[in-house]
Amino acid sequence: MKIRSITSFISPTRVPEAGITPLGKFSRDAKSAFEDAGYEVQTTRLATTPFPRWIKPLTQSRAVEAAVAIEASAIEHGFGYVALGPALPELLESYTFIPDLLAATKDAFFSGVIADAKRGISMAAIRHSAEIIAKASTLEANGFANLRFAALAHVPPGSPFFPAAYHRGGKPAFAIATQAADLAVAAFTDARSIPEGSHRLSESIEAHTTKLAKVAEKFSRKHGINFGGIDFSLAPFPEENESLGTAFERMGIPKVGLQGSLAAAAILTQAIDAADFPRAGFCGLLLPPLEDSTLAKRAAEGTLTINDLLLFSAVCGTGLDTIPLPGNTTVEQISALLLDLSALALRLDKPLTARLMPIPGKQAGDETAFDFPYFANSRVMSMHAQALRSPFSETDNIQLKRR
Repeated sequence: MKIRSITSFISPTRVPEAGITPLGKFSRDAKSAFEDAGYEVQTTRLATTPFPRWIKPLTQSRAVEAAVAIEASAIEHGFGYVALGPALPELLESYTFIPDLLAATKDAFFSGVIADAKRGISMAAIRHSAEIIAKASTLEANGFANLRFAALAHVPPGSPFFPAAYHRGGKPAFAIATQAADLAVAAFTDARSIPEGSHRLSESIEAHTTKLAKVAEKFSRKHGINFGGIDFSLAPFPEENESLGTAFERMGIPKVGLQGSLAAAAILTQAIDAADFPRAGFCGLLLPPLEDSTLAKRAAEGTLTINDLLLFSAVCGTGLDTIPLPGNTTVEQISALLLDLSALALRLDKPLTARLMPIPGKQAGDETAFDFPYFANSRVMSMHAQALRSPFSETDNIQLKRR
């Protein structure tokens, strides 16, 4: 198990450096403390309140200027990445800025709210987010800029995972994101039964979170920075022993994506739920085909589909993450997929995200060719969607209440 990120949260002022400087020192000291406790810390990151609320005046040129400045300051103070929070449905013009913000930065992440409990599903925000995904696919080779954008459905502030991370506001805070798929693999390797493997996993999670929380709470008191909790999601890495797909198959699923996989997803998530620890963010399964070697293999075979991943998100997970799509995927097709994701999030009262990656020049079934150490190459996945027709296409907001 590793710490994927120690994420610090800030409300930027007119002089962001005033807040970033002490948080930079805090995050460096925290990284050393967790390493002394025996954990590899991959990154320290910074997340702000939603950028439409603190960039004044909210114009495209000012947004680009502010994003470039805060990215530079964050990197200078030792953060690996910065998330500037989501575009907001009440300020629809903020979505239109994001392609330029992505083009002007390299280590800055962005998102866009498409659904929340108060407003319901915003069809306009869905359309704008789909347009961002389509435009961002042309900014870098292989559509890579979309790694830095996600559509958010019912996602509250405080998650330490990017691109979903953003701050509620108020005093600075921090939270921990884990990379822990290897614990699920270990728990079910040679387990004689599902209950035995589940118990092993819950015990392992609780043992680690007890250590992590002890260090975090000590630092919280010392520095006067609020500890927001641990997002103990079973995030994978593209090696077999750190693959959630491998964990599914160690549970007895012949190939992840076949029948039985939904039950496996629910069982793994229940094991996280059974552990007692201070929680933040998703605390579920992260199932990104491009970040998980076994998922990448099953997607390439066609055993694992987008519809499977959407179905699994009903009982676990964070939604749809690093999904390679055909380069000619239309805004209308993306919008239809985002609508389904939003409906699941609101009806099930759970946070879900979509990080979709159309790859220019590629068609369904073509091999991906990413040169990135955190990716496992796969094949472009088929998109079963067409443009929505009236009355969906003529609707502004859709209210969906939790079951």
